[in-house]
Amino acid sequence: MHKMMKLAFVALAVMLSSGAMAAQGYPDRQVRFVVGFSPGGGTDVVTRMIADRLTRAFKQQVFVDNRPGAASNIAAELVATAPADGYTIIMGTISTASNYTLYRHLKYDALKDFAPVTQVLGTPFLMAIHPSLPPRTVKEFIAFAKRHPGELNYGSAGNGSGAHLFAEMFRSLTGVNIVHIPYKGAAPATTALLSGEVMFKFDNIVTTLKLARSGKVRALAVTTTTRSPAAPEIPTMKEAGVPGYDASAWFGVFAPAGTPPEIIERLHAEIAKILKDPKVRQTLLALGGEPVGSTPKEFGAFFRHEVEKWGKLIRAEKLQID
Repeated sequence: MHKMMKLAFVALAVMLSSGAMAAQGYPDRQVRFVVGFSPGGGTDVVTRMIADRLTRAFKQQVFVDNRPGAASNIAAELVATAPADGYTIIMGTISTASNYTLYRHLKYDALKDFAPVTQVLGTPFLMAIHPSLPPRTVKEFIAFAKRHPGELNYGSAGNGSGAHLFAEMFRSLTGVNIVHIPYKGAAPATTALLSGEVMFKFDNIVTTLKLARSGKVRALAVTTTTRSPAAPEIPTMKEAGVPGYDASAWFGVFAPAGTPPEIIERLHAEIAKILKDPKVRQTLLALGGEPVGSTPKEFGAFFRHEVEKWGKLIRAEKLQID
């Protein structure tokens, strides 16, 4: 028995030392940074900004790998089953949390198969409508939608995406009858809105504000309880007449579960440093985002709360998908 315990301690020591050695040399080759949506959307824009800075910090290429489809589940499964060595990471979003409840038969478990690294950004969504629609305010939009039940469609980045859930929260609180059209990412959904293929959508302020400022879409409200410093002229959903509406989007980095803690900490430290850079902060704040840089433990607690929060809405509205 004594000999077995000694062998167990030796094995543990070898594992710990090999993890530390792996972290010391990390990274010694290129790192794949997976995005679950098409190029051009908010997730992609922020990921490329971080990847570019990580490449400089690591002196190794950090390349963005877009794997759109199934509201980021294709990308999430790829990363959940990747080697736990820090060379494959993912930019998670609200979809990473909502898919946990939305999809009944996932091939991965986001709470067990991912190691949280850090929350990168918190950001409101904008409710944006096609400029051909008459409403100028949220109240006018609700009244218009109730006069035309089932006639107004909205685009999203896929079932379970932030755009989908934010619109469903709006529908739940206002009682409007609206039709969901899912796309394979925020960018194609935005193209559909610009062309009039869909009449409105909820989308990240990071990519939508410039469209609103140019008159290509009409922004009616932000989804957070406070106005965005980047667009103080746009009212909150609560101010616009929908009490109880409060939803924020976020981006956060995950690695596969089992990734050595030293590598998780290295990733966290470098990304947190990037987010403190004045130029990066200024750029993200101007886009409407709030840089975070939380610890792995803090991000893990935040993520569990998000899973629970959106799970309640999904179950209440019977939105689950087989």
